[in-house]
Amino acid sequence: MQDPQKPIVSVIIPCYNQAGYLSETIQSAFESDHRPLEVIVVNDGSTDSSLQVTLSLLEKYEALEVIDQENAGVASARNAGIRQAKGDFILPLDGDDKIHPQYISKAVSVLISRPAVKVVYCKGKKFDENGFKDWNLKPFSRRALARDNMIFVSALFRKKDWKEAGGFSEDMTMGREDWEFWIKMLKNGGEVVQLPMVGFFYRLTPNSKRKRTGTDQKKRERIAYLNEKHADFFEQELLGPLRFQRTWSRPYNRLMKLLGRL
Repeated sequence: MQDPQKPIVSVIIPCYNQAGYLSETIQSAFESDHRPLEVIVVNDGSTDSSLQVTLSLLEKYEALEVIDQENAGVASARNAGIRQAKGDFILPLDGDDKIHPQYISKAVSVLISRPAVKVVYCKGKKFDENGFKDWNLKPFSRRALARDNMIFVSALFRKKDWKEAGGFSEDMTMGREDWEFWIKMLKNGGEVVQLPMVGFFYRLTPNSKRKRTGTDQKKRERIAYLNEKHADFFEQELLGPLRFQRTWSRPYNRLMKLLGRL
């Protein structure tokens, strides 16, 4: 019988052309000290050997599963994996990143003992072939979340909260879909806990999606999308819409209201 104190955790790994890193990522997940654990790799139409790499590891890892879909984007891949997940708790993990062996177990302890907590994450480091460097994340608050994202996608949450939030928005194709997901999940309440440990390792690559979506044009598209979908949240936290100069949004909106222009 399943021990209720040991819930299944489902690690969801979306993958698009990450064959060179994928086995490291899968190994990192299975090195977790939490059991029971399942790992679901969602091959999102890769044109390299990502699918073959995953299939070659099925005998080594009994709790590894594979979904192969046509390319539909990372949000679609995450949703596909979470829909299939058996676990009550979910950890998204991109196909080139890694986690600490104790990250999942410590996060699960918080989620079990504190039902009001919706999201548990940790401290992180960035790394490449030259080594590691600290990742200085700003403290969480809803007002801070309205201006920028400080929770990387590899945080633990309940599958039921993912469902209630409507999953990752598959029409958000201009990047930072994790930011919008946290807004959806947290804007109406729920606590957030950052563990006092380095548990997540973000790989820096020359052609990362983060770099590709860092242009001014993509930022403007992203801000327009967020304002359209979450006007109520930004009104509550920023007194009006999110602006291109994000840190100035609240004082600018306050001034516009004083002048009767908003």
